[in-house]
Amino acid sequence: MEPDGRVLVPVGPEAWRWRTFGSTRTLVVAARTVTSLVRVLDVLPAVVHDDPRVATVFAYDPSSAFNDGVLALLRSLGCRTLPWAQLEDIKPDLLLTASENIGVPTGDYPVLVLPHGVGFQKFVPDSAGPGTRLSGLVADELLTTRRAWLTLSHPEQEKQLAAARPNTVGRTVLVGDPCLDRLLASVRWRDRYRAALGVPDGLRLVLVSSTWGAGSLIANRPDLPTELLSQLPADEFRVALVLHPNVWAAHGAWQIRSMQQAATEAGLLVVDPTNGWQQALVAADLVIGDHGSVTLYGAAVDRPLLLGAFGAESVPQTAGYGLRAAARWLDAGPLRAQVDAAVTEHRPGRFAEITARAFADPGKAQPRIRRLVYDLLGLPVPDGPVRGTHAYPAPPTTGAPVTAMSVRTVVERATDRVEVEIRRYPARLAVEGAEQEHLFWHLACDVDEPDPRLSESASVLLRAGAAVPEETGLARIAGLLADFPGAQLAALAVADGCLLGLRDGSVLLATARCDPPPDPGLAAAGVYACLRLGRRAVSSVHLRVGDREQELWLRQVLPPSEPSARRARSTSARGLPPAS
Repeated sequence: MEPDGRVLVPVGPEAWRWRTFGSTRTLVVAARTVTSLVRVLDVLPAVVHDDPRVATVFAYDPSSAFNDGVLALLRSLGCRTLPWAQLEDIKPDLLLTASENIGVPTGDYPVLVLPHGVGFQKFVPDSAGPGTRLSGLVADELLTTRRAWLTLSHPEQEKQLAAARPNTVGRTVLVGDPCLDRLLASVRWRDRYRAALGVPDGLRLVLVSSTWGAGSLIANRPDLPTELLSQLPADEFRVALVLHPNVWAAHGAWQIRSMQQAATEAGLLVVDPTNGWQQALVAADLVIGDHGSVTLYGAAVDRPLLLGAFGAESVPQTAGYGLRAAARWLDAGPLRAQVDAAVTEHRPGRFAEITARAFADPGKAQPRIRRLVYDLLGLPVPDGPVRGTHAYPAPPTTGAPVTAMSVRTVVERATDRVEVEIRRYPARLAVEGAEQEHLFWHLACDVDEPDPRLSESASVLLRAGAAVPEETGLARIAGLLADFPGAQLAALAVADGCLLGLRDGSVLLATARCDPPPDPGLAAAGVYACLRLGRRAVSSVHLRVGDREQELWLRQVLPPSEPSARRARSTSARGLPPAS
């Protein structure tokens, strides 16, 4: 029966009366934690596809402290599920799991254990007692009865397990690492993943990855996402957060969203624990991690690394432990310089010697696991073309646009043009520095900014969205300045570029020759900086945003209106920036 009490099909005493497919073997997947379930689901479709001989059902084991989310995930995928207590009634032909800490009923069917991380790299709390145990190692009972088979990603792990538990000898199978194989197959989709995550060309994606527990990165530096977003310019960087599913299961999604609310509102990409960390890892330009598996996978796909924490539960002499000395460490100093140095000083293959000790025979895991599963089921592998290792699909879109920016501009005078260097930071996190002769700060908000404290204080007002006809744009510019009397400038995109409306009633059209259309926020920042400097008649502005440059050409569309001009002179006399 399912957890809600209904008769279970396709297995059970009288399932033959109800089922459609005449399966001859039953494969049960143990579903105990989201972590272990996702790992099996990552592999299983490539194992039993197109084979009606195998009935696959999922047995829900609620005994883990991290069981939250398991049933919801099973139901969202349409998996046929039975309570763990009924497992001994159906006599499966094989139990497949990526959770070693399960209480398997007595029987003579084999139990195949896949790793839910990279090898056997951590000591974790033992749910059967007050001490710890080696993660990935099954209970003695399954080994002494010779029912368990442990898959390995590297031959060194066989020696490690034999030293830790001699009765593992003869019960291990070298298959490689199916997750790494899919990551390597996904590298060619890097640009696709970045586009889905909202990372434009020219921006760097910093991926913060944390395992669970007191020694993890998120436990030791919970404010790191906020710190990164406050120090890395938004036009040059994106920041994503990957938390181990056990963090979500133990504390709940509401708690995590609450703890990272300011960072999320400032543009943090919080990756779904069941879908997306692999794509985010491939898309990343830098990984800031700890002793978790994602950090080691990052090293294996040759990403620059910074370590923000490294728990004492990491097992010495393992490949993961080797990163402790090989990778750069994040310190308490300014983050921008550390991020830049980690990226620019990284050399391809830097971690190859370490990862070679964790991953053997890349590209071969999938066919080996499939052959092993069918051997244990007592069936020949189906005929047909060999299925290659598939890249991960594009991740779901995540994050929301930042609607309030604190903008730093530096104006450089030149004989024939004005150059403006622009850096934008999320206004909720930014700490504005002191202004100087050519260095200014201002607040720019989108009209959809939900906090009126910000939008009503903004010097620059923006209206996001698709380009509109110029006539429509002029009307909207006038409306914005009327609705927000504190704003000195309003901007939006039109077909030929962007319109910039000033408080004195004049409107400029900004265009870029042989370039993408100008971003209204950047164009407004450049023009507003010129106004702050007192440059009233400017025909072109050269913008510098990180490594990117763009020349804007400015043409007056509407001249100043007389009443507005008088108001502008009045506000200027009170010490506010000139309006034209």
